[in-house]
Amino acid sequence: MTTTINPAPAETTPIWKPLVACGITLVLWASAFVGIRHLGDTVPPGSLSLGRLLVMVAALGVYLALKGGFRLPTRKEWPLIALGGASWLGVYNLALNESERRIDAATAALIVQVGPIVVALLAGLVLKETIHKWILIGTGVGFAGVVVIGRASANGDTGDWIGVALSVVAALTFAVGVLTQKKLLPSMSALLLTFWYAVAGLVICLPWSFELATTLPDISVGNLGWIVYLGLFPSALAFVTWAYALSHSDAGKFAQSTFLVPFITALMAWLVLDEVPPALAFVGGAMCIAGVLITRRRPR
Repeated sequence: MTTTINPAPAETTPIWKPLVACGITLVLWASAFVGIRHLGDTVPPGSLSLGRLLVMVAALGVYLALKGGFRLPTRKEWPLIALGGASWLGVYNLALNESERRIDAATAALIVQVGPIVVALLAGLVLKETIHKWILIGTGVGFAGVVVIGRASANGDTGDWIGVALSVVAALTFAVGVLTQKKLLPSMSALLLTFWYAVAGLVICLPWSFELATTLPDISVGNLGWIVYLGLFPSALAFVTWAYALSHSDAGKFAQSTFLVPFITALMAWLVLDEVPPALAFVGGAMCIAGVLITRRRPR
């Protein structure tokens, strides 16, 4: 999902490098939806979440140890880290994993795109930022798109309303993570913050430790590789490439590029899973993306 950092453009960096980093990130994020969908029938949501976060924490921990910059959060930072990590990397993973057992990968990716709308609303309610008319209009358009996607999924062979609702929950928890991140980034690096968020999410998923231990012997080598892949590449590596892209170019332009994720997901799901979402789901997805773009308009 989208991670925001304070950009520090480097004039000597060729533009193709952050572009390549951004492209790698989008492809890896899209592949996560496909991987979760692939594992849905064989690995329970709790076990998948815990396994993925174990790999992510280990990978980021090793990276921080090698690059330096590791520190414990302060007493003031812990509550926000606990809330943001538990929401964004704990509940988010659990909800999305269960959702993709019910709806196809591209549909889930389309619904999660309403996350920025929720961020705008919560920023007004919690951080007292202005809620102008474009936020309200965009919210209406975006969630109308969710309804369209839900109807398309419920009427098709690939999903139901519960799966749609769980993807909305994932979008909500992503928004909570972004808002807490916004409060923490001035005093903590993006990489260190993501590591501690992953630790908090890991704690939330610990109740599924016994389930993971009993499930592991029945998981094929290929599917075990998928779990390692999800924790290592779409989680740990994609964050590093995304942070690099944002820190070396225009953050706003790259942030909008995340709208490509659902469409890359749809292409990957078609190639890997032979799965195509209902046509009406793309109409709803376009409405979700339009809603996000509307919320970013500013009144005169």
